[in-house]
Amino acid sequence: GAPWASAQKQHRGDRRFFKLPLPMCHRAICHSPSPECPPMGMETLKIDDFQLHASTIKRYGLGAHRGRLNIQAGLYEDDLYDGGWCAGREDPLQWLEVDARRLTKFTGVVSQGRSSLWSSDWVTSYKVMVSNDSHTWVTLRNGSHDLIFTGNREKEIPVRNVFPTPMVGRYLRINPRSWYGGGTICMRAEILGYPNNYYHRRNEVTTTDNLDFRHHSYKDMRQLMKVVNDMCPNITRIYNIGKSHNGLKLYAIEISDNPGEHEVGEPEFRYLAGSHGNEALGRELLLLLMQFMCLEYRSGNPRIRHLVDQTRIHLLPSVNPDGYEKAFQAGSELCGWSLGRWSQDGMDIHHNFPDLNSILWEAEVKKWIPRKMHNHHVAIPGWYQAKNATVAVETRALVAWMEKLPFVLGGNLQGGELVVTFPYDRTRTQGAVRETSPTPDDHVFRWLAFSYASTHRLMADASRRVCHTEDFAKEDGTINGASWHTAAGSMNDFSYLHTNCLELSMYVGCDKFPHESELPEEWENNRESLLVFMEQVHRGLKGVVKDLRGQGIANAVISVEGIGHDIRTATDGDYWRLLNPGEYQVTARADGYSLTRKMCEVGYEMGATRCDFTLGRTNLSRIKEIMEKFNKQPIRLPVRPRRRRRRRRRRRMGLGGGRHMSVLIRVSAVFFPNSWLGAGTSLSLSFTSETRHSFWKATDFAKNACQLGFVFFEFVYFVF
Repeated sequence: GAPWASAQKQHRGDRRFFKLPLPMCHRAICHSPSPECPPMGMETLKIDDFQLHASTIKRYGLGAHRGRLNIQAGLYEDDLYDGGWCAGREDPLQWLEVDARRLTKFTGVVSQGRSSLWSSDWVTSYKVMVSNDSHTWVTLRNGSHDLIFTGNREKEIPVRNVFPTPMVGRYLRINPRSWYGGGTICMRAEILGYPNNYYHRRNEVTTTDNLDFRHHSYKDMRQLMKVVNDMCPNITRIYNIGKSHNGLKLYAIEISDNPGEHEVGEPEFRYLAGSHGNEALGRELLLLLMQFMCLEYRSGNPRIRHLVDQTRIHLLPSVNPDGYEKAFQAGSELCGWSLGRWSQDGMDIHHNFPDLNSILWEAEVKKWIPRKMHNHHVAIPGWYQAKNATVAVETRALVAWMEKLPFVLGGNLQGGELVVTFPYDRTRTQGAVRETSPTPDDHVFRWLAFSYASTHRLMADASRRVCHTEDFAKEDGTINGASWHTAAGSMNDFSYLHTNCLELSMYVGCDKFPHESELPEEWENNRESLLVFMEQVHRGLKGVVKDLRGQGIANAVISVEGIGHDIRTATDGDYWRLLNPGEYQVTARADGYSLTRKMCEVGYEMGATRCDFTLGRTNLSRIKEIMEKFNKQPIRLPVRPRRRRRRRRRRRMGLGGGRHMSVLIRVSAVFFPNSWLGAGTSLSLSFTSETRHSFWKATDFAKNACQLGFVFFEFVYFVF
């Protein structure tokens, strides 16, 4: 009894839903009337390079090991990383061979042309041959004739051909018969099939988590989130942050011990996925994560209970549901590299944010920081907020979401690689394609990236094969975004420069849209990383900034000496500052308050160090408060009576008219219930003027101040 099966039956009426164990599921599919067995692993790298062979190759970078579905060439093609297998000769005797290493039931082939910016090469038709010993080959036939399969019409869109009847063997060869006239024999491929006699291989990954391992349509995703909410109503809440271009709601689920409420001192964390609609793995990982956390919380898992009780977690599994629906309709092997990547109106949502880097860096060059501009919370330019700006509606919804909630840490899950990237994503040097572009928090970002990559099963493994062209394992599976490729207006840079949130990108798999049979293994690859990264939100400093009355101060600035990037307090005055272990001099300041400094120490153990601040009001802010309370003027009386009264006062005091004077008022106050000045506090106010009204302005000011609790005034005036 899978809980998700029984729970979803309630939402599906009489339609039965169940999951078979993984091997039985594959057998059931492969023995169905229209067999469509899952891919064997050309794209996911389950098939090793030494299992791939070819008749001839054009050069090493175009060898058989590069003939994998959706493999990408580098920007500058070279001898190591090109985009497919290309034969060394152009004749009908060329072939690409796959060694399955055991008897396998082959059911089909998915083909694709060469990935290249500079050339156009693809195979238009081919034969398929199967062998048990690689010497004797049997060609698939259609009656008395060899079966010739239709290939590609262009180089990017995959074409699937399912065999009329499954063929059993160990080896399979693809024999190109014709190819594009303007190019040569080049192809990428995936083989569909399944071992004839299933048994677990050594080091094969299996999962014991009883979760819903399948790809979900938009409707299925919404139903699954409802099931999670029904199973764990006390710790979950479903809400939406807006709508897509096509009107689909962008659903998020909150997981917390008090859903719907921001608790003072409790940090807010977010995961989001699917900004590129065809990168389905991140979307499914978040759906699996919410199921897992619900089940584990219910079963009393202390780690999950502590995480949920101490953190407000937000999961947004599908930022671009319009694009995902396109890829989902095509299927995992046929959506290619880019179908559904962009929003409905053609925007790359992840890079559709305002470019705040240029604004900040220009201000630094002009030495405007901190005099004219802050080094944090950089304002969004006006042109970006215009209704006719080229901004996706999904991006606008994300910006509003980021501004509304005081997120501390976030991760966006992407696909097509195995690496964690961190800001900045744009190079500082104008025109540079790639260069390291560190933030002031570079050491913190590197630790956060390493915390995910090092706990992933493959990401930091130096012996693993590269997905496409970059060997990120040399850098422990992490890289500065700009040193990989520059991109202006990224979500990560915007989050860092406009909010308090440190955001990173997790590329969680070589295959953007893996077959659902791969989801259990991908879950095992990423499960621990997803949890460890969430736990990092409790590293560094946290506290509350209050005034003398104990009220939290919103938008107080928290500065750490030596780090040129500040953060601000939330509405209740609480803050969280992610830092690596060490001692830091921290300053808290706010408009109208005196700044306060403290030495705060961050330890190595998990859990943020408490560092609270209490700020007192400045004299200038007190004066402004008094003046604003009385509309910045003394109580006005009719002009003529006031002048007569002033003349009488001046005669009694022996002052003549038209003289210049300076009046100094010293005010001593004692505490009254409605007074914000404590006993013994002194406030000095100085009026200097060349008009005869200065003394009377000072007198009226003292009268107004008396109403606030001042009980003694000393007037010192000089007449000259």
